[in-house]
Amino acid sequence: MSDSLDIVILTFNEARNIRACLQSAALLNANIFVVDSGSTDETIAICQQFTSNIFHHPFENYALQRNWALNHLPLTGTWVLNLDADHRVTTELAAQLNQIFAQNVNQELNGFLISRRTLFMNKWIRHGGHYPTYHANLFRRGFGMCEEKLYDQHFKVNGKTQALKADIIDVITDSLTSFTARHNHWATLEAQYQFEQQNKPALDDNGQLIHPRLFGNPIERRRYLKKRYEAFPLFVRPVIYFTIRYFFKLGFLDGKTGLVFHFLQGFWFRFLIDAKIYELRKGGTKL
Repeated sequence: MSDSLDIVILTFNEARNIRACLQSAALLNANIFVVDSGSTDETIAICQQFTSNIFHHPFENYALQRNWALNHLPLTGTWVLNLDADHRVTTELAAQLNQIFAQNVNQELNGFLISRRTLFMNKWIRHGGHYPTYHANLFRRGFGMCEEKLYDQHFKVNGKTQALKADIIDVITDSLTSFTARHNHWATLEAQYQFEQQNKPALDDNGQLIHPRLFGNPIERRRYLKKRYEAFPLFVRPVIYFTIRYFFKLGFLDGKTGLVFHFLQGFWFRFLIDAKIYELRKGGTKL
């Protein structure tokens, strides 16, 4: 008997995105589950065209919503693929996963790492160290969970993982207005987290967070580099990061669209985080 797959998608007012997401997910031999947090647009009506497995749960934060879905949905698949409404399953990934799950996967393997292909203003951002970027979106049911962080959460898999060759497309914005608004919100969460970490003793996370390791898997290595980045002084680190990313890692090869993306995501966003941390340190109003 072959392994089976469930797909879990989170939604909130995603009428612009969700149809394309569901159409791509339908390429997989899988049951699709949607967890909505109170959409008031056409999101639910669109989802009903693809699945009857639609559930409602109030949104507190991304990690709690993901873990609620994993713990409370009537999942029956051997494996779980976690998607957002702005994700697209590529035809290559669908073909690879359908082939993998047409037979029983090695019992020693509990997760797959899938690279994200960022699409910004209809352009694939291929340089600046932004591709490939792996995430553990897919794991054996019962062997994965989402880190309980306010921002930059990753899925943590208990056991051995394997990287896949095919990608998930991540359409990260439909406009610069929504891009800057979302990143302003995320900057607030990240600044609050870093500020709190700097002002309290290190606590044992009981293995709930991904531990940084230079020679670990791609996700552990990214967490290690992020910790190194955080050790640099405020306002200096965004300059260093952008310089490395845009010039040394060839971000400029992404053209004018790439310049917009790398500057906003690789400098402005991180400078904004530092500015908000600086405000907190000066005793400003809580973010």
